[in-house]
Amino acid sequence: MDRVDDILAQWARERPDLDTGPMGLLGRLKRLTDLLSEELTAVFRAHGLTAASFDVLATLRRAGAPHALSPSELMDWTMVASGTMTNRLDRLEAEGLIERRPNPADGRGSIVQLTPQGLALIDRVVTDHVANQHRLLAALPPELRGPVGAGLKAWLAGLEAGARSAAPGTGR
Repeated sequence: MDRVDDILAQWARERPDLDTGPMGLLGRLKRLTDLLSEELTAVFRAHGLTAASFDVLATLRRAGAPHALSPSELMDWTMVASGTMTNRLDRLEAEGLIERRPNPADGRGSIVQLTPQGLALIDRVVTDHVANQHRLLAALPPELRGPVGAGLKAWLAGLEAGARSAAPGTGR
């Protein structure tokens, strides 16, 4: 029994007409999201980063040498708006972790590239981040990791493809 079970029992008592099964699953996912976010953020903070700055630096690192992308490519990979990306890049540039230079393929655009300092930092952080992810997954039995991952992948794909039904009361 966990706290979600207690909440579900209360709803079953008060509203036995409702199928609260989704509430249990989504409640546990929300709690997991909150706990995981706290644990992941602690690693980023220990290196002087936020989750947002880690996301930008990791995206540039994953791009491979020369660890550079256009701002538009960064926005696509990190799924943030232009103004948000500009603010993130301004902070990272002020910290000496990235540099912006003219795009040789497009004289009007720019390229964002990791500096040597940024590359060294993200390599340290991603090492700690992956170790932390392993630590966090240790609470999930190994035989469940594949099925849980497959189920989450299928669910995400369905939602991203617009397969969700209209949410009651939203007009969608």
